[in-house]
Amino acid sequence: MKLPDSIEDFYKEKNLDIPSDIKWQSGYFDVIKVTSSLQRETLISQFSFYRKNLYKIKLIKGECKCHYASRTVDIKGFALIFVAPNNPFILEEKNGSIEEYFIVFNSDFFNNFGSITSYPVFQNPEYSIFSLSQNGYSEFQLLLDNIQKESLSEYEYRTDLIRNMVYQLIHKVLKQNDFQILKSIVNTADHRIAVLFEELLSQQFPLHSSADLIRLKKPVDFADKLAISINHLNKAVKSIYKKTTTEVITERIMQEAMILLKVTNWSVSEIAYVLGYETPSRFTYTFHRYSQYTPSVYRKEFYNK
Repeated sequence: MKLPDSIEDFYKEKNLDIPSDIKWQSGYFDVIKVTSSLQRETLISQFSFYRKNLYKIKLIKGECKCHYASRTVDIKGFALIFVAPNNPFILEEKNGSIEEYFIVFNSDFFNNFGSITSYPVFQNPEYSIFSLSQNGYSEFQLLLDNIQKESLSEYEYRTDLIRNMVYQLIHKVLKQNDFQILKSIVNTADHRIAVLFEELLSQQFPLHSSADLIRLKKPVDFADKLAISINHLNKAVKSIYKKTTTEVITERIMQEAMILLKVTNWSVSEIAYVLGYETPSRFTYTFHRYSQYTPSVYRKEFYNK
């Protein structure tokens, strides 16, 4: 199985349109519209390869809940959301589909062009969601339309222009006092913590190269990432999945192990390493307990089947 080596390869493999006229050496940038739940699910799957490194600025139309680890925010009507890769959240639709119109980029796109990721909208979750009036929504929609138009243009300095327009969008939010920062709803539901835990776990997969290591391997790693106590995480996961946090993590890692054994030619030692095991023997022991096969026997039985 040939694995993609870059974002460009990933687009080609998925038969997606590569963002036009944006130079890859300048980083990654795209403008995307989502108008249905099916389209959203498809994009989430398609972007799983690099989404752990992506920043987004999302324009939302409709009713939904935005679930963070320690809070939930109600969105009714129109909102603007700033998304950083270290602040995971889930959008839960209410009363039908929501519409999203957003830009997505990695930090390389703004290299040597200010310090966009240090702005409070990306650093402080309390300043990441803004309620909009219908007129405000239209203003930001026009801004995104103009950004998309420039991304398709032949203008020699379009990349710098797009960067400036993104900064303009951020400053517009920060300067205007009539944009209300949405406050958290008191919500400590275990399902919200469990969903965010699962999202963090899923973001680590699939693995596309033997150098792509998983970083979150133990319950404490996830608790730290979600900024909650380990006891809080364990309680939430247990109440929703009826399994311990360690069991859920191990099951997902073993599922990935089975995929890698079936579709790659990586050695058992390489697979053990990328999945966070200190020794191949420990990986073999865990894999056998989970599947009733040793890794070598499993590969012989199921490779490329």
